[in-house]
Amino acid sequence: MIAETVCSAVSAAGLGIAAVTAYRKRFLAAARIAAYSLVPLGLVMAGVVDWLADTAFSPTAWAGFGVLGLSWVLFATTRTVERRRGGTRKERKAARAAARPEAAAPGASAPSLGQGSRPAARPAATSRGEDDFSDIEAILKKHGI
Repeated sequence: MIAETVCSAVSAAGLGIAAVTAYRKRFLAAARIAAYSLVPLGLVMAGVVDWLADTAFSPTAWAGFGVLGLSWVLFATTRTVERRRGGTRKERKAARAAARPEAAAPGASAPSLGQGSRPAARPAATSRGEDDFSDIEAILKKHGI
């Protein structure tokens, strides 16, 4: 009984605010405020408020909410684990099959891997401390600089 009275009062106050807003020539905002203010009245008339009041004091309803919460936690946990592993078993198997490199592209006439005709661009470095710029020198020589 109290919930219906409070919802009706909130709706009446919202409609009053909408009327003042419309008086100030802000009709779009007034229509939006009126729409929001009619929601509590509609909930009372539809019986949702009575259902919520009955649910709030029912231990069976609270147990049901607990079961729903548990199922949500299990769902979220399994989704997190699935994302970390990389998907379902079929998806992992397909990813492994696709990750195997082929020697040649499917439509290529010659193998894509193999020794080129030019010499290696990077000489073997003997000591790391003295040849810090050997990589840079190799790149510059490769480009003819």
